[in-house]
Amino acid sequence: MSRFHAPIAEAIWDMKYRLKDASGVPVDGTVEDTWRRIARALAEVEADPVTWEAAFYSALEDFRFLPAGRITAGAGTGRNVTLFNCFVMGTIPDSMGGIFDGLKEAALTMQQGGGIGYDFSTIRPRGAEVKGVAADASGPLSFMDVWDAMCRTIMSAGSRRGAMMATMRCDHPDIEAFIEAKKDPARLRMFNLSVLVTDPFMAAVKADGPWDLVFGGRVFRTLQARDLWNRIMRSTFDFAEPGVIFIDRVNAANNLNYVETIAATNPCGEQPLPPYGACLLGSINLAKLVFHPFEDRAHVCETALADLVRTAVRMMDNVVDTSRFPLPEQLAEARAKRRIGLGVTGLADALLMVGLRYGSDEAAAATERWMKAIARAAYLASVDLAKEKGAFPLFDAGRFLASGTMMAMDADVREAIARDGIRNALLTSIAPTGTISLYAGNVSSGIEPVFAYAYTRKVLQKDGSRSEEEVVDYAVRLWREKFEDAPLPDHFVNAQTLPPLDHVRMQAAAQKWVDSSISKTINCPADISFEAFNEVYMAAWDQGCKGCTTYRPNEVTGSVLTVSETSDKTPSEAPAQVQGDGAEVVYLSEPLDRPAALEGQTYKVKWPGSEHALYITINDVVIAGHRRPFEVFINSKNMEHFAWTVALTRMISAVFRRGGDISFVVEELKAVFDPRGGAWMEGRYIPSILAAIGGVIERHLIDIGFIEGEGLGLKADPKAEVMRVGVAPRCKACPACGSYDLRMVEGCLTCGSCGHSKCG
Repeated sequence: MSRFHAPIAEAIWDMKYRLKDASGVPVDGTVEDTWRRIARALAEVEADPVTWEAAFYSALEDFRFLPAGRITAGAGTGRNVTLFNCFVMGTIPDSMGGIFDGLKEAALTMQQGGGIGYDFSTIRPRGAEVKGVAADASGPLSFMDVWDAMCRTIMSAGSRRGAMMATMRCDHPDIEAFIEAKKDPARLRMFNLSVLVTDPFMAAVKADGPWDLVFGGRVFRTLQARDLWNRIMRSTFDFAEPGVIFIDRVNAANNLNYVETIAATNPCGEQPLPPYGACLLGSINLAKLVFHPFEDRAHVCETALADLVRTAVRMMDNVVDTSRFPLPEQLAEARAKRRIGLGVTGLADALLMVGLRYGSDEAAAATERWMKAIARAAYLASVDLAKEKGAFPLFDAGRFLASGTMMAMDADVREAIARDGIRNALLTSIAPTGTISLYAGNVSSGIEPVFAYAYTRKVLQKDGSRSEEEVVDYAVRLWREKFEDAPLPDHFVNAQTLPPLDHVRMQAAAQKWVDSSISKTINCPADISFEAFNEVYMAAWDQGCKGCTTYRPNEVTGSVLTVSETSDKTPSEAPAQVQGDGAEVVYLSEPLDRPAALEGQTYKVKWPGSEHALYITINDVVIAGHRRPFEVFINSKNMEHFAWTVALTRMISAVFRRGGDISFVVEELKAVFDPRGGAWMEGRYIPSILAAIGGVIERHLIDIGFIEGEGLGLKADPKAEVMRVGVAPRCKACPACGSYDLRMVEGCLTCGSCGHSKCG
């Protein structure tokens, strides 16, 4: 009998977590085999691996403990991947060499599957003097564009999406440009952005006082703090970014504030980390720990919870010793502090099952009680590990106990730490668990409310199209199994109906007992006033949160989840942010089959020194009203070109048919240099014939509206030429219907076929 309750759960396991050999044949026959693989791998470092393998398997069984995706997919496979989800890279030096060394380190980290965070506050602002070269600095945003392009390339090399977080201090001279960078819907799409907000800045905002923008000890400009705050709020209101991190609060509450300073987080924000910091993740499934659900005696069994936490802490501590690391600095940092990020998922379902309305005072109190129970059990488990295996190398009892969560912890726990030490410097964190939660039966994600009782999930196919599947919430399914057609009780609330301040109350309640931080999105209705929206952030500050991220439906970010037509609730679009294991996009299908007929273009490229021209045909397919490239044919009478043109034809066409962002094909081709020299085309030097082919593909993609840029011109240089064959130049394709029928109407670019207009 299958352990999965929905086809999408089994599909996710098969696609993302099931071990397969190089030819795609499954090694894990069942999900039990996956659990056994993980348990065995994490028990290998134990003195008694057989006993601990059995204990670890028991924790994993029935989706009670959910290691994050890196562990589930990578443990016991022998592959060169990291089991850590979260990294913050080294401090970026304010020098060209240091910046590009950092870029290389980021690429190596993402290549192994890690999401990364960077603080760009260390790069001098735009226009600042660059001594010795008689030039002005281009500023941190220009280098962020370089990071963004790198991330797209790494993303194209595998099935895992690239994920990055960029932070900037609220007193950096380029902070206003940073705040508004993603107003351009094509810019920095591989980044989440967050402003590092300091305590003095918040005091200045409250007092409506002045605020200096400073770099290197020099004041570049002074403005009103409240004006800058409102600029952050307005951008977030309109475009869902940037988020806000209360960085002084993060550092003050850090158990390790005596040995490190934090200036950035992982992509989803739940792990504030120092330079080269790394953390692994795992979640206790609270929905599986509710005894007698929907009855008067319903409760989370805190004895079972503590037992599960103790096993989970040991498993996660073992990951520190078994994981690979992209960089030696990350290995050293991880083993010196042994951070782990144990969190929860299924919180909202658990609240429903014990009869509490998410967002109520009673639900907040229950959340705080459960999170304290988890923190207490985790600390005591780590003390036991320290007695057995030793404390983390940088442990200093006096300074550790005077920092972070320790100040509020029970006296017996503090005494145990003072006496025996502790194995892990930080233990708790709450990550987004979107895919993992679906895999576990569609329990509610992290500490988020239930998205909807039943919803239609958009599943991104590899050809770029989307299919849809209805998914039912775990608690709702249990209710239906128990009470059949009985209506849902009044305390069943979801993200579509929840007031934003209820979200804040729940985040603040959980944060009291979380060492690191919490990844949470506060859903706001589209019609919320700007003043009420601003109040959400002020409430997060006033109630002790370490950061705040909101989502209000807008034209720049798209939806991933929509409420099913069978639901009686009004949908609210979900955030389409770059995420790690919480990423909502799921790739399922094989490449698209070729239609019987396709529309395309043929281009002629005449290259110096070659007797015969190259003819490049690019055919397109229209999917969901959008035109995208499907295949390429490269032909020439010159037999010298035969083998490589056939190979290039097959390779590029295969990439196109896989879908997704294929712009890297252009970038790779255009970067090829011929040692024999290039040629001039349309007034530009092209370093090789392959680069010329890349240029033709690029301009075709621009013409059909697949990427932004200038259309294909036909001006030829005497040394080389490129031209369309057989047709006159056409306009760009309509982004709504794919037709070549765009024209200017009353100052707006308008499609004559469907009426689409860029002006609305």
